[in-house]
Amino acid sequence: MPINAHPDYLNAEKKFHEASTDEEKIIALEEMLRYMPKHKSAEALRKNLRTRYKKLKSLLSKKSKKSGKKGIKKEGMQAVIVGLTNSGKSSLLQVLTNAKPKIASYGFTTREPQLGILNYDGCNIQLIDLPPITSEYFDKGILNNADTILIVVEKIHEIKPILDSIVNKEAKKIIVFNKIDIYDEETKRKIYETLRSKKYNFVLTSAFSKENLDKLKQKILESFNVIRVYTRRYGKKQDNIPVILSPNSTLEDAAEKILHGYSKKVKFAKIWGPSSKFAGQKIGLGHVVKDKDIVEFFTE
Repeated sequence: MPINAHPDYLNAEKKFHEASTDEEKIIALEEMLRYMPKHKSAEALRKNLRTRYKKLKSLLSKKSKKSGKKGIKKEGMQAVIVGLTNSGKSSLLQVLTNAKPKIASYGFTTREPQLGILNYDGCNIQLIDLPPITSEYFDKGILNNADTILIVVEKIHEIKPILDSIVNKEAKKIIVFNKIDIYDEETKRKIYETLRSKKYNFVLTSAFSKENLDKLKQKILESFNVIRVYTRRYGKKQDNIPVILSPNSTLEDAAEKILHGYSKKVKFAKIWGPSSKFAGQKIGLGHVVKDKDIVEFFTE
């Protein structure tokens, strides 16, 4: 222990000794180097910490190359979560999906992409939480292929630098102003009006209080240019999970999405919903479906 050590250094040193993984040790060493005394008598300690840090980084790099990079298969609907460290990205992933990411009070906890599935209104949407945008582990490749980008912030001034750093201009972007539970109603109103005046697509929410969480889920779903068609079998209720299609798709497309070659077995269909002239209208496979149609197929 160095003389006149900062309390944050002592806390980081404790984390280092309690760490159970190389990743946790590296994070603790980064904090120790940040807060250690600057005086000359601490030079030997500084050198020792840097040597430990380099060895651990080298070991971790070798392990990563040996195991290979974690592959991520892009699902039908995929949204990527980006933001600065400690913005609450991992907490949002946890409350939105079935994922259980590592969450901690210190920065740069996320070292590799974390995946989860958001199930909303019968649709499954793959969410990917990337390491902090300033981290060496940040994966630009995944971001550049995203259809929707959730930009998680806790301060208004964080938005523009993050937006400017995103090369993917085609993706839909949603500003997720997190940790809104710490503000009073007047401050929330001012934040809302400021974001609205800048014409952002945004939601004020909180992973802790779950405020406006359903509104965020709705915005995520609406960011994808898709339609949902529900099917049902004779004498039974409609299925809860819809067939996801592109706009202007036909019943033939819906049948093929259910099972390749299935459309060849369909003789006709009946339809209920926005695209029907009346409930149970009898139609052919060329019929163009609309969002939330309900279809019943009849085979030969």
